[in-house]
Amino acid sequence: MKLKTPAARAAFVLAAAALVAATTTPLAAMAQNLTTVNGKAVPKARVDTLVQQATRAGQPVTPELETQARDQVVLREIFVQEATRKGIGASKDVAAQMALARESILIRELFDDYRKKNPVTDEAAKVEYDKFKAQATGTEYRARHILVDKEDDAKALIVQIKGGAKFEDLAKKSSKDTGSAENGGDLDFAKPESYVPEFSSALQKLKKGELTEAPVKSQFGYHVIRLEDTREATFPGFDDVKAQIKQRLEQARLQAYQEELRSKAKTDYQFSAR
Repeated sequence: MKLKTPAARAAFVLAAAALVAATTTPLAAMAQNLTTVNGKAVPKARVDTLVQQATRAGQPVTPELETQARDQVVLREIFVQEATRKGIGASKDVAAQMALARESILIRELFDDYRKKNPVTDEAAKVEYDKFKAQATGTEYRARHILVDKEDDAKALIVQIKGGAKFEDLAKKSSKDTGSAENGGDLDFAKPESYVPEFSSALQKLKKGELTEAPVKSQFGYHVIRLEDTREATFPGFDDVKAQIKQRLEQARLQAYQEELRSKAKTDYQFSAR
């Protein structure tokens, strides 16, 4: 067939365009759906949502994960339709649970939005790292001790050790510090600030291998202390702990944000002490 006039050709073009639109629009709509269940369309977007939730939880996106997500979406639609048919969603209890679920989702998204808009930078993490490092530097002491209740018992232990008795054996037998007694009184390496002042002061006066000449009294009882060794405190590199520091700062910022929202809210409710 040959179209002789411009008007006829224009009419044909318009008709063809209308036909294409009529045939492609349903196809486009179908392309947005995964399938139908009992005549109801199941959007593909639900699959994307499930996959996103899985990736948030740390799962990698794999063909198996996507297949499982598609299966779950269709199964959920089947189950929801049955629950709706039975009128389960109309019960007050279910409605209350759905309201709570909605609140949980909104709160989660609120906090995720805050994290995205207030990221912890490497610079902020480095400042925090330097604080920790400054506190952790210095000399660490490895000591052994025997803890008893009476001063005379501590004095007797010192005499026995000086006479050749093995410190470790006496610690296992006599020390009431059960945590270290099992290891022969070994306290491992620690900074002096880790101990009570009396213990710390006596410890720092000792040389390697030396034993306290007299019992050291503290709130826990009487200590017999021997210094095993010293070393300069080590601290991990920034890159090794950056992720943990960022996570800690993020949690602190989020906590502060929650407190800010709570303090600004107009309510006469009295929160419990924390």
